[in-house]
Parts: sequence; structure tokens; C-alpha cells
Amino acid sequence: MSQDRQMDELDNVDRWRTPTASQAAGLTLAAARRMIAAAQDVGRQLQVAMSVAVVDSGDHLVAFERMDGADLVTVRLAQDKAFSALMNRMPTGDLAPLVQPGAEFYGYDALAGGRMVVFAGGMPLERNGVLAGAVGVSGGSAQEDQEAADAAVAALDQLAGNDAE
Repeated sequence: MSQDRQMDELDNVDRWRTPTASQAAGLTLAAARRMIAAAQDVGRQLQVAMSVAVVDSGDHLVAFERMDGADLVTVRLAQDKAFSALMNRMPTGDLAPLVQPGAEFYGYDALAGGRMVVFAGGMPLERNGVLAGAVGVSGGSAQEDQEAADAAVAALDQLAGNDAE
């Protein structure tokens, strides 16, 4: 999708405000809603109620939804997975081997007031070399959450006209 088309998708009622860096990179409210829908589709296929958080590059929520039946703890976990992926610029599942007892970064998960999540379900969103934000999914197993997060990333890639980035 062209950048002009992405800017047309801005839900911007105040036209005098310019887009944020995340919005300019394609992480608009419309894009975040599509990402959430893609993750929820996976949740429905797996029969797992999930929470999905999409944050911008400053860790501010762009969009969030908790499916009916999702445990309340998933609200915070989804947001913290997005935070962790954003802060580390890497999938949260890739952190697990680095923080095991005896590993160099053992205890890393205690950083940031305990917000650092070191199991799967969080993915950074980088577009054209810009860290636009992150997505976090919680509700299933680590593998199920990752599958839903991957679907969310694929939905954003599809909007941008990329196969993968």
C-alpha cells in the first residue's frame, strides 16, 4: 500500500495534526484493528479467547481488544508482551533462552517493574527500518499466542504490500 493510501486511512478528525512517526510508518488505528482481527481469527480457529494489544513506538496503546471469555490476566500480559517486544526490538519468545538460570541475562524479566515478558506472543513492528510499534497476544499457550501474533504481523505486512519485513 502506498504511503499516500496509508495516510488516507488515518482516523484523523483534526486535519491540522500531523501523523506520528508510527502512523507515518503505517501503524494507524485502521491497521491496528486489522491486526487485532487477524489475531482473533486465529484465536477462534484454536478455540482460545485472547487479548491483543497494539502499541506505537512510545508504548502507547493504538488499539486493544479482549475477546469474550479471555482471562483478565491476559489484559496486562498482552500489553506487557508488546512492551517487551518493543523495548528489545525482538520477538519475546527469543528472550526465553537468554534468561534461564546460569545464562548471562538471568533475572532480566524483573526489569521495568516486572513488565518484561520472556515467552512467546510479542512481536516488534519494524517498517522500512523504523520501529513503528509492537503487538502482544495473550490467552493461549506460548505457541498459540505466537501463532496469533504472527497473523497480526502478517496482516500489517499485507497492508503495506510486503510479504515479510
